[in-house]
Amino acid sequence: MKVVVQRVKESSVTIDGEVKGQIGKGFMLLVGFSNDDNTSIIDKMIDKIIHLRVFEDEQGKMNLSLSDINGSILSISQFTLYADCRKGRRPGFTDAAKPDIAIPLYEDFNQKIKEAGIHIETGVFGADMKVALINDGPVTIILDSRDICK
Repeated sequence: MKVVVQRVKESSVTIDGEVKGQIGKGFMLLVGFSNDDNTSIIDKMIDKIIHLRVFEDEQGKMNLSLSDINGSILSISQFTLYADCRKGRRPGFTDAAKPDIAIPLYEDFNQKIKEAGIHIETGVFGADMKVALINDGPVTIILDSRDICK
């Protein structure tokens, strides 16, 4: 599982001209699953995400987490995080989980964030989405379950 975490002032996802999800301060997540992923990694990834201390405290230091600031999450499915660009000019996506694996994992991931008490909005898996955000900082962090869930 790979997650691109972007600290945002606001973010939204639009599908077919209609805003599907929208948040204020928090994280916009691009979430991708590989063929080897399963539910055992989800809790560890969520714990890492919601407790990352990347929001500024009263001294302007990154000491606060998403939970501390009562922030929100916009979660966007993103199979292209598993693009293989080592050969040629057209990326290969054989490492990305097929929908029958990725959809249940993505839904479980989003449900568990909600159960953790975080307000979450989502895109639609497989849809053509237009994502807008104001990256705050900018702060962008890439998390890979192979590093976090050892």
